[in-house]
Amino acid sequence: MASKTAAAKPPLAADRIRKTAREMFYRDGIRAVGVDAIVNEAGVTKPSLYRSFSSKDELAAAYLRDYDAEFWARFDAARDAYPGDPRAQILAYLSGLGERAVQSGYRGCGLTNAAVEYPEPDHPARVVAVAHKVELRRRLAAMAAEMGAADPDALGDGLLLLLEGAFVSSQLFGEDGPAGRVAQMADRLIDAHLVR
Repeated sequence: MASKTAAAKPPLAADRIRKTAREMFYRDGIRAVGVDAIVNEAGVTKPSLYRSFSSKDELAAAYLRDYDAEFWARFDAARDAYPGDPRAQILAYLSGLGERAVQSGYRGCGLTNAAVEYPEPDHPARVVAVAHKVELRRRLAAMAAEMGAADPDALGDGLLLLLEGAFVSSQLFGEDGPAGRVAQMADRLIDAHLVR
C-alpha cells in the first residue's frame, strides 16, 4: 500500500523545475529562457525555484551536470558493449550520435552550446562545459593510445573535432547533413593514424 502511495506522489517542485529547464534550455538556449518562463511551464512559483537553485546560473550549471551524466552514460554504454576494443567503442558511440544528430529537434551537444553562449571563463555553465570537454579530450586520446596510434593526441584531437563538427553541423543541415556520417569519417581517420 505504501509503495502505491509513493508512486502516486507528484514530482517535487525542484524535479519539475530541473526537467522543465532542461527541455527549455536545450531547445531554446540558456540565455533565451527566463526564470518566469521556467516557473510558468513547470507550474511552480519563483520562490520554489530559488529555494532549490540559488540563481538561474546555478540552474543552468545543474542542467549541464545532468547533461554531462547523460553523455557519459551513452559513451560508457558503447565502451561496455565492446570490452577491450577501443576502436569499436568509439565507432559504436559515433554511430549512435550519427543517428541522433539527423533527427528532428536535435540541437547538438548542450555542453557545446553552453560554451558558445557563455564565453566568460568563470561562468558556472561554462565551467561545467569546459570540464566535460577536457575529460572527453583526455578519454579520446587514451582510446587512441589503446588503438596503437602513432600519435594518440593527434588522433584523439581529430576524433574530438569530428564529434564537435557533428554537434554543430547537425543544427545547420538537419536530416541531410554530414553528421549522419560521423562514424564513417572517424573510421577513416583512425585508419590514417594507426601504426602499420
